[in-house]
Amino acid sequence: MQLFYQPDISENDQQVIFPKEESRHIVKVLRKKEGEILNVTNGSGFLFKTEIILITSQQCIAKIIEVEAEKKPDYYLHLAVAPTKMNDRYEWFLEKSTEIGIQEITPVICEHSERKFVKSNRFERVLQSAMKQSLHFSIPKLNEPLSFSEFIQSDIKGEKYIAHCEEDKKRISLKSLLKPKQNSTILIGPEGDFSLAEIELALNNGWIPVSLGKSRLRTETAAIVACHTVALTNED
Repeated sequence: MQLFYQPDISENDQQVIFPKEESRHIVKVLRKKEGEILNVTNGSGFLFKTEIILITSQQCIAKIIEVEAEKKPDYYLHLAVAPTKMNDRYEWFLEKSTEIGIQEITPVICEHSERKFVKSNRFERVLQSAMKQSLHFSIPKLNEPLSFSEFIQSDIKGEKYIAHCEEDKKRISLKSLLKPKQNSTILIGPEGDFSLAEIELALNNGWIPVSLGKSRLRTETAAIVACHTVALTNED
């Protein structure tokens, strides 16, 4: 199934008007014709089966003929991940975590972060593409970047885990702590790990120190390991 994305439609709408760029792709690249069926999601958990009723060089309009709601997962995963030095590594994490299944992502700027700025618009496009490719109907929520201290002291619901690499700090395997159907937020640090001050601040604010295994992982790899561990814990 080929999936298209139009965030401005709801389950009560009668038709879909595609934006100029998506319309051009449908008409010029895919060469779709009036009467053909398109599957569209709004990224909010709905799939719309539509039929093209009007095509011009600049616009594509389709009528909605069927609506399907995606079954929501029984758990909620929020990954707070420090930006990587190379943007493409962070984009890889965004892509793969969306494919696996994640609900929320926050870039967190740490003391050892080599990159202090992120390209949110580019990241949003990566999430959209990954959602369509993996045939999900919900796009992860991407928050604006926060400093470590701002994030660690924010109001976060559910279990809170920090995955750091300090050997002299007591850590428990994330896999052993996770339970199905729980809400979890997991912090993943930069290439140089969290600073000792950051780890202490997290522990003092109720965050649980966890290990992701014996190997020393890159930031983006650690984030995917955490994401997949949560997904496996929640498999039927």
